[in-house]
Amino acid sequence: METPEPEACAWPGCAGSGEFRAPRSNRVPGDVGGWQYLCLDHVRAFNAGYNYFDGLSPDEIHAAQSPLAGWEKDVVRGGRMAFTFGDPHGLFDEPLRAKAPVGRWAEKGDAQALGTLGLDRNATAADVRRTYRELVRRYHPDSNGGDRSHEGKLQAVVNAFTHLKAAAGYKTESNNT
Repeated sequence: METPEPEACAWPGCAGSGEFRAPRSNRVPGDVGGWQYLCLDHVRAFNAGYNYFDGLSPDEIHAAQSPLAGWEKDVVRGGRMAFTFGDPHGLFDEPLRAKAPVGRWAEKGDAQALGTLGLDRNATAADVRRTYRELVRRYHPDSNGGDRSHEGKLQAVVNAFTHLKAAAGYKTESNNT
């Protein structure tokens, strides 16, 4: 595959190849913006003399340099006034964070504790108690002839049960039974 020939340098009177892209000014009368291609020497000269604020009034410069540039005063839910960030492309309309699950086991850490016990979010408080008892019997050294190789698993089961026992889902269901 052949590479295309670079454009000629857009600098007036230069015969070099325009390998470097630089913005055209949309503030110069008759210029519509976009890009121009310049040779290395002329792109360096362009960059050294480039001023974003050329052609702007003092009020426009002040607005562009303001810490609130991009923020808009807006009415939000409940009729309150608030500042929102200008989002013309709708990138920030919906929050990107995941919503917390709704249900019995919706607190932080509940899913991990249930997973440690081998249960899912549909487990009841009775399921948690029954599974806890079974796993303690399985991993406790007294029921394994003194074998202490499962102490780490036993501690994880005890920690998971302790967490779930303090959870609102456990308390609510335990009070109903």
